[in-house]
Amino acid sequence: MTNLAIFDLDGTLLNTIEDLGTACNHALEMCGYPKREMCEYNMLVGRGIYNLFRGALPEGHRGEEEVMKMKDFFIPWYDAHKCDLTRPYDGIQALLDAIAAKGIKLAVASNKYQDGTEKLVRHYFPECDFVSVLGQRDGMPIKPDPEIVLEIMRAAGITDKSAVVYAGDSDVDMLTGRNAGVRTVGVTWGFRSREELSALSPWKIADTPGMLMEYLLG
Repeated sequence: MTNLAIFDLDGTLLNTIEDLGTACNHALEMCGYPKREMCEYNMLVGRGIYNLFRGALPEGHRGEEEVMKMKDFFIPWYDAHKCDLTRPYDGIQALLDAIAAKGIKLAVASNKYQDGTEKLVRHYFPECDFVSVLGQRDGMPIKPDPEIVLEIMRAAGITDKSAVVYAGDSDVDMLTGRNAGVRTVGVTWGFRSREELSALSPWKIADTPGMLMEYLLG
């Protein structure tokens, strides 16, 4: 039985890739570097913004100073444009509504910076009662460290790991769930491949939000 469903945000609940890529390309341009092709961002996102910047910057220009310059340009741009093209995946709202109606607690665990995570969740899912919405925070480890999942479990008052499912679209997510000792579901509608997810031996793989709903309610 599932009592708590924890979701990754980017590539799982929301298709954010165009807005993320545009913001990162803006930062690259402002720092004097060439832009990346939008398709490259599927592999660059998901490991926190600092790793996003390191991956996007040219080799030999990935020092801390350049990373912080990227942040200074990225954050204001993304904050102003984060909802330009971002949308929930088809079927996500119905999924959240259905499992919440059955008493399953909802939470978000993202490597997106905390302020951006909170704002996107409030904007796109204002009616959902998430017990916890956590992103990347200074001084706290990022996924695949399991602490974010354990912190959410504490907030939800749940100690039984077998009652928790973590769903995400990347290897980072599968490792996060594994490291936390909870069941994982890889979702194939996001930014990464089925092969990447399968390689980490998740509990289940879902091709649609409807399939994920069946796993959570089954």
